[in-house]
Amino acid sequence: MAEEIRLMGTGDGSHTLLNVMLNETYHSRHGALRESQHVFIKAGLSHWLNLHADVQNIKIFEMGMGTGLNLILTLQQALQLPKLKFDYLSLEAYPLKSKIIAQLNYVELLQDPSLIALFKKIHEAEWNSWQEILPNFQLNKVHQKLEDFQISEKSADLIYYDAFAPNKQAELWSLDTIKKVCSMLKENGVFVTYCAKGQLKRDLKSLGLKLETLAGPPGKAEMVRATK
Repeated sequence: MAEEIRLMGTGDGSHTLLNVMLNETYHSRHGALRESQHVFIKAGLSHWLNLHADVQNIKIFEMGMGTGLNLILTLQQALQLPKLKFDYLSLEAYPLKSKIIAQLNYVELLQDPSLIALFKKIHEAEWNSWQEILPNFQLNKVHQKLEDFQISEKSADLIYYDAFAPNKQAELWSLDTIKKVCSMLKENGVFVTYCAKGQLKRDLKSLGLKLETLAGPPGKAEMVRATK
């Protein structure tokens, strides 16, 4: 799958990638950077932090590391919160080649020089082991398919669910899969995704999560957030 990748521009000037085999992009064509900021940082991380103002540690699970966009945006927040410890576990079945990663323009658009070395560091970090990216940020990039991944129940405060769309990889959005992933959530943990399909909403409700349908990023009417 990693062989069939092409670089593309999106509506906000940031890059995404096209998986030719699936005919699917890694991010919204209306704006990759805006989408990640809106869905995963604003509706996900910032929301969770507002609910847990006094915490000293946050454990994040990301389904689909992809280009590392959600990761670098989370690192940007970690730089501003040096007293908060981040443990970030990111699952990726098909790691991208370095020549593709080198072309991505996220750091340039964010205009934050401190992120240049960090973006390189996250992509060069070893797979399948915890690595210190910042004094308050530990990263474990797991090279594995979700169906093979052994989850730990109640191990995540926040889940970024950023798999390819249900019409492209239906198995990643089945009730059994969503149940498996959501079992990782601690009490009051938050699951956030760009997807707002009716079946996903029904499945999240059936698992006992409190569902919120929120305004989506540019080009998308809705997104979903659910709380355990």
